[in-house]
Amino acid sequence: MSERSFQYVDNLWDQARVEGFEGNEISLLLYRSNILGADLRITNFGGGNTSCKTIGKDPLTGEQVEVMWIKGSGGDLGTLNRSGLAGLYTSRLRALKSIYRGLEYEDEMVSLYYHCLFDLDSRAPSIDTALHGLLPFKHIDHLHPDAVIAVAAAEDSRAITKEIWGDTMGWIPWQRPGFDLGLKLEKCLTEHPEIRGIVLGGHGLFTWGNTSYECYMNSLEVIEMASEFISKTENEIQSENTDEGFPFGRQKVEGLPEDERRDKAAKLAPILRGLCSSHQRMIGHFTDDERVLQFVNSQDLDRLAPLGTSCPDHFLKTKIQPLVLNLSCEHDLNDPEAIKEKLSPSFEQYRREYTEYYQSSKRDDSPAMRDSNPVVILYPGVGMFTFAKNKQTARVASEFYINAINVMRGAEAISKYTALSRQEAFDIEYWLLEEAKLQRMPKEKPLSGKVAFISGAGGGIGKAIADKLSDEGAVVVLTDITHERLRDAMATFKKDTAIGIECDVRDALSIERALKKACLEFGGLDIIVHSAGLAISKPLEETSDEDWDLLQEVMVKGQFHLAREGTKILRKQGIGGDFVNIASKNGMVAGKNNVGYGTAKAAQQHMTRLLAAELGPERIKVNTVNPDGVILGSKIWEGDWAEGRAKAHGITVDQLPAFYAQRNLMNEIIRPEDIADAVFAITAILDKSTGNSINVDGGIPSAFVR
Repeated sequence: MSERSFQYVDNLWDQARVEGFEGNEISLLLYRSNILGADLRITNFGGGNTSCKTIGKDPLTGEQVEVMWIKGSGGDLGTLNRSGLAGLYTSRLRALKSIYRGLEYEDEMVSLYYHCLFDLDSRAPSIDTALHGLLPFKHIDHLHPDAVIAVAAAEDSRAITKEIWGDTMGWIPWQRPGFDLGLKLEKCLTEHPEIRGIVLGGHGLFTWGNTSYECYMNSLEVIEMASEFISKTENEIQSENTDEGFPFGRQKVEGLPEDERRDKAAKLAPILRGLCSSHQRMIGHFTDDERVLQFVNSQDLDRLAPLGTSCPDHFLKTKIQPLVLNLSCEHDLNDPEAIKEKLSPSFEQYRREYTEYYQSSKRDDSPAMRDSNPVVILYPGVGMFTFAKNKQTARVASEFYINAINVMRGAEAISKYTALSRQEAFDIEYWLLEEAKLQRMPKEKPLSGKVAFISGAGGGIGKAIADKLSDEGAVVVLTDITHERLRDAMATFKKDTAIGIECDVRDALSIERALKKACLEFGGLDIIVHSAGLAISKPLEETSDEDWDLLQEVMVKGQFHLAREGTKILRKQGIGGDFVNIASKNGMVAGKNNVGYGTAKAAQQHMTRLLAAELGPERIKVNTVNPDGVILGSKIWEGDWAEGRAKAHGITVDQLPAFYAQRNLMNEIIRPEDIADAVFAITAILDKSTGNSINVDGGIPSAFVR
């Protein structure tokens, strides 16, 4: 029964997968939710709701009662699991109709949902709970398919709904989600009991079925019919008028080739990030998806972009409208200050207009105005940038705006696109219930909104630093010369928290390419940690030119390359930053059989002081961390270096950790995590410290800076 295929949506139902779910409606609900959420054309990340109704035993009375299981507040269909569901007594939920006081008191109903809970381990019930509970069907989907929202956002949406589905679909004009909309759905079904679903004007789709499979197939069929209608209409337009064949009317801008687009984007991203970070630091995302390019290169861009999005889920993540850059894709971007001067007025105007939108729409109890900077930035000929407080939110905002582009394209093909009024949009964006959801979110971590670039991050100290900075909220760029080490290191990070780039710090072009990729992925940089290193321990007469050159190339020249190229990006942003160089106690303490390594470390330390003096006025801090005896977990202690140091001290390799611990004042073994803690302190706490050396060695008096 799962073999049916569609042209515009994917049938992902795998009957073999659900054989073990028979009789377990909750497992089938989760499965249906996950496959619906796997297709962003059907519903956006975090959007939509699914539900099922089951019979359960009331723990107090022992009676059999109907229970509705529904995706809880803040969940995502694609990743929904049992802990993300809310379970409510259906009878109690429907009984709320008797005490509902009308639209003016709409928000008070949400707190009453808690009194309807059957499952005490439920996720917080969402605002859409009543929309499912007041309908009688066993299985219900509420989705945001691009094709159906295109119909819902069309100027003559009701007539088009009738044209596509005849009398089999209901239609309700735009209304903010809530208990009252649930009553409207119930009324629509009562008046039209034969319908298979309901289109919500400007919003989305409700469909249902007697089984989870029937509900899923009903959703796909309805979406397929809308998609087919839009495609047929587009094809007719193209055949009648070739000038209108390009989506969104005629093509106005000739897009750049891919390599040029990405080069432009990498150069511009830090400038945009700096301008977008006037309120708080933002993480960026860039896409030159074909659908984005069709929109930003079209003649209709200037007309459609200011209208904003239609679906509430879309503009909650993208803001009411994007900023379109007044910048030709052929413009030379090699003069950052000139570009800033050109773009700054557009950002200032956007902030003014957003403030006016807030002031003209706010109500007596509206939350305070949030960041007035744009989230979505469109660059004709190049692509789209999005900026948000973390990578996931920036990426999701990009996905949502692509959904919005699909909606605008479909609506324009079949009619004329219409967006929500500014007041309706404001009432969603600054809804007290949405504000409460924001307030429930975990407190921001110390390094949230920051991008950290770490050399030598494939293992040892570099990996520990990447782990620590990531744990404290930063997104991290791990670089290493060894593919296998980098691959293994990246396996420990979740999506949207890190990227890995092979990079040889001895090669300036390799560093330049790595930094470019970091800018494309995250929008810029805040923290640069030079942790790449190696150790060679030999007496003077055994130290070869090759040994000397390698130590200088990796640790000194590599640090210089990172500083020179990284500073270019930090200056583009204009919001300060951090360089942290991992040197060694050996740069300050003379030890035998160590001339090459100790000299390189001393050079790193003095370069830090020189750079701190030069970059301090720009709020770019430069500091050194000096480890000593980091044996456990450190890559440089594998092999010849450990043997050389053991020989120099007249002990065995196995005795090294204890030997180094007993020679420091605190008798402590120093681990990579201790070095990572020092880097965190410098970048997250010591805001006014630069040019410093912090020893992490347990206390070596001969290494005291003063």
